[in-house]
Amino acid sequence: MKNPGLRPRVSLLAAVVLSMVVTPAAWSAKPSSARDTAPIRIAANDNAQPDASDSAVEGLPSLIPSDDAPTPSSDEPPSLGKDDGLLSLTPASDKPEGLKLRGFIQQETAYTYAAPGHFSTAVFRAHVGSSGQWSSNLKWKASIRAEVDPVYAWLDHYPDPVRNNQRAYGIIGETYLDTSAKGWDFRIGRQNIVWGEMVGLFFADVVTAKDLSHFILPSFDVLRIPQWAARAEYFLKNSHLEFIWIPYTSFDRIGKPGAEFYPFQVPAPAGFTNQFRDEVIPGRTIADSNYGARVSTLVKGWDLSAFHYRSMDSSATFYRDIAPTSPTTGTIIYTPIHDRIAQTGGTLSKDLGDAGILKAELVFTSGRNFNVTRATQANGVVQKDTIDYAVGIDYTLPADARLNVQVFQRVFFGHDADQLQDAFETGVTALYNRKLAPKLEGEILWIQSINRWENLVRPRLTWRPEANWRVSAGIDVFNGPVTGVIGRYRDRDRLYVETRYDF
Repeated sequence: MKNPGLRPRVSLLAAVVLSMVVTPAAWSAKPSSARDTAPIRIAANDNAQPDASDSAVEGLPSLIPSDDAPTPSSDEPPSLGKDDGLLSLTPASDKPEGLKLRGFIQQETAYTYAAPGHFSTAVFRAHVGSSGQWSSNLKWKASIRAEVDPVYAWLDHYPDPVRNNQRAYGIIGETYLDTSAKGWDFRIGRQNIVWGEMVGLFFADVVTAKDLSHFILPSFDVLRIPQWAARAEYFLKNSHLEFIWIPYTSFDRIGKPGAEFYPFQVPAPAGFTNQFRDEVIPGRTIADSNYGARVSTLVKGWDLSAFHYRSMDSSATFYRDIAPTSPTTGTIIYTPIHDRIAQTGGTLSKDLGDAGILKAELVFTSGRNFNVTRATQANGVVQKDTIDYAVGIDYTLPADARLNVQVFQRVFFGHDADQLQDAFETGVTALYNRKLAPKLEGEILWIQSINRWENLVRPRLTWRPEANWRVSAGIDVFNGPVTGVIGRYRDRDRLYVETRYDF
């Protein structure tokens, strides 16, 4: 398989240096004018296992099935230590090892069978990276990602802007330097910062952006978009203090209007048509930078954390302008804009023994805007404070089976009757995984809204002929109203096959 635009023996040392001085703009066949399309759930954070699957979508905390059954260590370990944060800085060997490349090669083909039936992806994806140590107090990591999708290069099912945006894509993955001084550990560069502890859900993971061009369907390490950040951590016995600063932000990758999973859910009223302007990306100034702090501790088996994060929202709100041509006809123009928000929250987890692993998260968000259908509302949005919380438990069952069940809710303060969401948006998820044979396992994920009949159902079979080979096949079924976060894709039901080789 070819990796477009990248030479097989590119110098990873050069990648580290360039990543520190070059603006991290992603490349594509036709570059977007104002987007830091830097990847993708990309290189997994050191605190998280690469096969864990988490995600979030505006208006609904979302879940992706893990490539393996959920495990108690899918996010952060129950105890704290140096290796829980930045890379530990051990003395360099007298005989340094040669450069070792690690990563994966993946091919996924999906056919959307809702009329008109069409292939919606045939992506070839490659991720490669390496890490090393220059001295006893300086470590490095570098990685890159590239993908090509022949569906968008050869077929004419999608508009030209969509084809140009999704036929080829590449970014710098986790690429950073680690060092330490006076008890503090520092990481500078492009990195995933994982604050959440829920299995599969994306509540407290407020820092890392996401590639939503395929909704929440890809695996954890494909969905994540690392941030360019400076990070400082301090460990004291069972406690951990962390500060982050993101001088310029990477935002969710949402694609172009007309794409398979473009995240828009406000239908045009009769006589009007919807149009879309380019996404407005905030300037890279100090005023638009992100910053935050997090403290965590272990108390009598309870893993507790609290954080505050001030940022440009990684997800966009669609601001509205109305251009009437008559009292009953016209054009509605939407512009994706990123709000300045603040988020304060916390997490907890506890091993309950035979009763399972308990996890919970809560996040209070202020400054975010939400769409309303009222034509007289300026910009078509209202600002609302929200609380998102989730409680879940993970069970290990007989016969090599696992079950994860979670309940989540978003609460709107001062709810507007013309919002697309209810004042209390409640949902449940269930993920059941079982080994059917030594190298074959089955899995089904169900995400269900309690407010309405809106759900995503994902049965899947995975065959692992070798430890580093995986072949999966499944079906994704969407149900719900067109104004729903899941229901807006109700004509995107698809069959897919994925092959992946890790090295």
